[in-house]
Amino acid sequence: MSGYLDIFDVSGGGMRLERVRLETAALNIANAHTTRGPDGTLFQPLRVVARAPAPSFEHALLEGASLSGASSYQVEASGVQPRLVYDPGHPHADAQGYVAMPGVNPLVEMTQIMTAVRAYEANVKAIEAARAMAQRALDIGSR
Repeated sequence: MSGYLDIFDVSGGGMRLERVRLETAALNIANAHTTRGPDGTLFQPLRVVARAPAPSFEHALLEGASLSGASSYQVEASGVQPRLVYDPGHPHADAQGYVAMPGVNPLVEMTQIMTAVRAYEANVKAIEAARAMAQRALDIGSR
């Protein structure tokens, strides 16, 4: 039964990661036109960086070590340059009439959202399949 629990752990970790990716992309889109945050600085688009768990897949396969999902991830600034928009009437416009806006690309963010939703759905399907297999094994064992 621990094999099924490993599947649930891996898929659960993947679902948590994809939820964070979805929230981060939504935050980026929500702040695409924010010129100043509460601290007075320009919003910097964020990205999620996932790190693989310590044991490799090969090690887990050959040694029987337990696998786990992407348990380690970090949300960090993407480092994208701000885009300049010509709007001389804006209160934050510089002397030439340009306003620095966050370098959020809506197409990239929507792609991130779609990818996160699809990956989340795949993890749900994996959990459903593992649950069905475990249920089937219990049914066979009870006969």
